[in-house]
Amino acid sequence: MFPYNRKRRLRKNTALRDMVRETHLHPDDFLVPLFVVEGKNVKEEIPSMPQTFRMSLDEIEKEVRSLWSMGLKGVLVFAKVSDVLKDNAGTEALNPQGLMQRAIQTIKNAVPEMVVFSDVALDPYSSFGHDGIVENNKILNDETVEVLAQMAVSHAQAGADVVAPSDMMDGRVLHIREALESNGFQDTCIMSYGAKYASHYYGPFRDALDSAPGFGDKKTYQMDPANRLEAIEEVQLDIEEGADVVMVKPGIAYLDILRDLHNEFNIPLAVYQVSGEYAMLKAAAEKGWLDYEAVMMEQMIAFKRAGASIITTYSAKDAVTLLG
Repeated sequence: MFPYNRKRRLRKNTALRDMVRETHLHPDDFLVPLFVVEGKNVKEEIPSMPQTFRMSLDEIEKEVRSLWSMGLKGVLVFAKVSDVLKDNAGTEALNPQGLMQRAIQTIKNAVPEMVVFSDVALDPYSSFGHDGIVENNKILNDETVEVLAQMAVSHAQAGADVVAPSDMMDGRVLHIREALESNGFQDTCIMSYGAKYASHYYGPFRDALDSAPGFGDKKTYQMDPANRLEAIEEVQLDIEEGADVVMVKPGIAYLDILRDLHNEFNIPLAVYQVSGEYAMLKAAAEKGWLDYEAVMMEQMIAFKRAGASIITTYSAKDAVTLLG
């Protein structure tokens, strides 16, 4: 006898499928990356990241007002600094009048309710393009961590709601947490890139910030893509050190890691659909090989289904527009 239980019954029309859907997207799910540069009236498209722009502060102000009107409530800020300001100590990263600090202030002045996440890493400020201080072609962990803690405090002083260390140095969350506490920023959150892999998907992003490593690679501090259990250990340490949110990066290629962490820990998880993942969608759509909007939304659902509370993506505006 044919089975009485027919799963297709609940798929027979759109309204019924919507009613029984397990995973739903909302504008609150998205975090929008922003690239800021010096100048005025600057809005330059990044060639390898279509419809993604480097913007001067005046354009950033317009952008965040527009994002807020669309229902997007969080931005992740990256600064592209001039080569003449780069050195091996990340000196410009601590400048209270630096580009990042002024960007944070600009955003909070324009839309005080906007949640500002700030990138905490030395690669945009490093003459070597690495996430840490370099000595004899080695990236120094402990010396770097000291600078990162000062950098995080500087961002908090400028008004950042969440500091986001993306460097993968050992112990940096604890040092940042202690520095924030001792400087009166007990309410500043830390979103740690707890499981950031040494991925080949980052190429367009490094073009955007001119932050490609000047020698070698980042495999001595970012995670090996072959490792799964190590991610649980890394994230456990970050939680113990005081992280409030943990990021998995990249996204689609690491959904298993995202789900493992969701199953293991009771902490908000973020995921980053990185520049290469975004660029691949755009390039394939330009060739007519896939429907950008359909595939992009399928990926957003995949992130949410796997356990992400926050989805960092260059497609955030497109996604929210499609959600209506």
